[in-house]
Amino acid sequence: MSRPDTDIMRRWLKLYLVMGSVNTETPEQVLRQAIAGGITMFQFREKGVGALTGTACVQLARRLQEICAEHGIPFIVNDDLELALELNADGVHVGQDDEAASVIRRRLGPDKIVGVSAHSLEEARQAIADGADYLGVGPVYPTISKPDAEAVRGTTVIEQLRTAGLDIPVVGIGGIHASNAAPVIAAGADGVAVISAIAGAPDSRAAAAELAGMVTR
Repeated sequence: MSRPDTDIMRRWLKLYLVMGSVNTETPEQVLRQAIAGGITMFQFREKGVGALTGTACVQLARRLQEICAEHGIPFIVNDDLELALELNADGVHVGQDDEAASVIRRRLGPDKIVGVSAHSLEEARQAIADGADYLGVGPVYPTISKPDAEAVRGTTVIEQLRTAGLDIPVVGIGGIHASNAAPVIAAGADGVAVISAIAGAPDSRAAAAELAGMVTR
C-alpha cells in the first residue's frame, strides 16, 4: 500500500481505530470485528502500563498488520519509527513530543503515510510544512484512554484550521463515540479516531458499525 492522494486519505480517515494490547485482552479479535463493523484505518499504539516490549510487541504488531493487509486496511504505527521500518508499515503517527514529521518523512521515504497530532493552528501549520499527510486534532472531548492527553479543545481547533483555509485531511480524536461524533464531522474533520469506543465496547463490531454510520452520513 503506497502513500495516498488527499481524497483517498480522507476516505481512510473516516473511522480510525487506535489500539494496542493495553486496550483489550483480545486485540486480534477486536481488530477483526472492528474491520467487519466498518473501520477504515488502524493504528498500532502499544503504550501505557503493561505494554508489550521487544519481541512480544513486534509479534503482536505483525499479527495485527497481517489482519489489516487481508482486508486492505492501512496499518499505521504510533511513535515507533524503527518498528514501522522493520514491518514495512504503511506509515507512522507522531505527537508533538515525538520525532519531527520532517525526520520521519526522510527516514520513511516519500511513499509512506505520516500523521501528526496537532493541538493548535500553529502546530498544524508546522506539521504541514514538515510533510504530514494528515493531522490528528484533539482531544475533542475528555478521554480516559490517554492519561497524558492535552487539555480538551472541543471542536475549536478543527474549526480554526478550516477557517484558516488549511485543506489537509483531519481526524478528530479524544473521547469520541457514536453519540458525540456528529459535531466533529460538522466542524470540518474528515473522520474520527477512537480507542475505547471500539476496543472497550462489549461488541466491537456493533460499536464500529454504529460509529461508521455516524461519520459516513
